[in-house]
Amino acid sequence: MRFPRAVLAAAAALVLALTGCASGAPSPSATGTPSSSAAGAFPATVDTAFGAVTVDKAPQRIVALGWGDAEVALALGAQPVGASDWLGFGGDGQGPWAQGLYTTAPTIIGTMEPSYEAIAALQPDLILDVRSSGDKDRYQRLSQITTTVGIPEGGESWLTSMEDQVDLISTVLGVPEKGKELLAKVDATYSDVAAAHPQWKGKTVAAAAKTSEGWGAYIKGGGRVETLERFGFVQSPTIAALPTDTSGFTVKISSENLDQLEADLIVAFPIYLETTAITDDPAWQRLAAVQQGRAVVIDGDVSNAFSASTPLASIYAVQQLTPLFEKALPA
Repeated sequence: MRFPRAVLAAAAALVLALTGCASGAPSPSATGTPSSSAAGAFPATVDTAFGAVTVDKAPQRIVALGWGDAEVALALGAQPVGASDWLGFGGDGQGPWAQGLYTTAPTIIGTMEPSYEAIAALQPDLILDVRSSGDKDRYQRLSQITTTVGIPEGGESWLTSMEDQVDLISTVLGVPEKGKELLAKVDATYSDVAAAHPQWKGKTVAAAAKTSEGWGAYIKGGGRVETLERFGFVQSPTIAALPTDTSGFTVKISSENLDQLEADLIVAFPIYLETTAITDDPAWQRLAAVQQGRAVVIDGDVSNAFSASTPLASIYAVQQLTPLFEKALPA
């Protein structure tokens, strides 16, 4: 699975999660919904962690820096002139779920340490840094360039939910109704697959990742568990009871205790490792769920989409994960 090295190096506590910069699953954010101006009228005002931000007129030159911000803007009909490629896709910085949405490829800007000079050279009239670190110095430097929309009011570093991200961006773009329609499409996608697979309802699930530093599992708050719950699954109570690490939504698991992952379904993916680092792991092979075919290992675009938790990526993830889950837990 491809994740930005700069992110992992700069935030060791997020090695499992930031794969999880992408926090927000398609479930409601605990921080609530940012306030929005009515019906796309300008000026449009949104509340952020750095105070209220007002956009006086429809932006024409947008630079989208936050995790997934460019994809959301594209899905809402905007064309960023600059964007950050968090997952290292190359090209226009978008995954297969958002290919072809640009009419002109953007200038690619760095992620954790963006070039402020390069951003200023694009002469933006709006900067989106909505799913971001929430670093005050970063926000202040961006705001010196032009109007900047940072993380939502009450939000946390990297944990902007899909709902908040779409609401903030659609409001400042003047298309709040399009934002609601986009989220409704995601809701319908999950609802349809859950309704078609009632046998999944109430089954326990564990979401795990393996890095060069070992194993970890996700709990609620980082997006992945919430995503799986939308399929009808419930989080493994064993994982939920473990003490979290500094990220607040991942737990460390030693190879000796890998049986803590046991659940009706296990979904695992590698971070900066080959898939065989999981599939060839003797401790993994000893798990009952693995031996009985109830474990799914994902990588590449599928694990990227699963972790991204943006609207288009979520729909893509549902399409890709459903047949894998059907094989693991047949009716």
